[in-house]
Amino acid sequence: MITPFLFEQTEIPGLILIQPFTARDIRGDFTKDYSKEIFEKNDIDHNLMEVFYTNSYKGVVRALHFQRERQMPKLVRCLSGSIYDVIVDLRKNSHTFKKYQAFNLTGENKKQLLIPSGCAHGYLVLENSIVSYKCSEKFYAEYDDGIRWNDPDIGIEWPLDKIDVDVILSEKDIILQTFAEFMDKYGGF
Repeated sequence: MITPFLFEQTEIPGLILIQPFTARDIRGDFTKDYSKEIFEKNDIDHNLMEVFYTNSYKGVVRALHFQRERQMPKLVRCLSGSIYDVIVDLRKNSHTFKKYQAFNLTGENKKQLLIPSGCAHGYLVLENSIVSYKCSEKFYAEYDDGIRWNDPDIGIEWPLDKIDVDVILSEKDIILQTFAEFMDKYGGF
């Protein structure tokens, strides 16, 4: 069975939910999750600069991250396990400014998200997971920033009832700024 690439524009402009090409047979499956040529044919410009992988335990929250400058559009996919992936639009001139969208990405469903510049990204790990990030900009530590995962101004409804462990946060994510502090400093993107 063959499933072709499918591209679905979401409510947030530029945020695209992608079903990659998959061919399944008695051996298992073969997946192609990126093709410059196919992306360009679908009016998507995403040139790879760096690829990262995270290996996270159930209960980990990777906060709402972004780069203040030299923003990092990324193609995110859960290779194994399951995550609740959240994107927040921080572009002050966008009609979806301050809104978020959430998606269940799993190793089984193979869905991925193309996250545009000007958006914060984070996720809750629902079971031990490996996640890939295919980025069209380099990571610059000096521009690395974020907003607290549970900021009340954004009001993300995390499915904490799906995990039976305490939330695990990095030291960096514990002290991230609030949305109000982000607005005071930068006024959005």
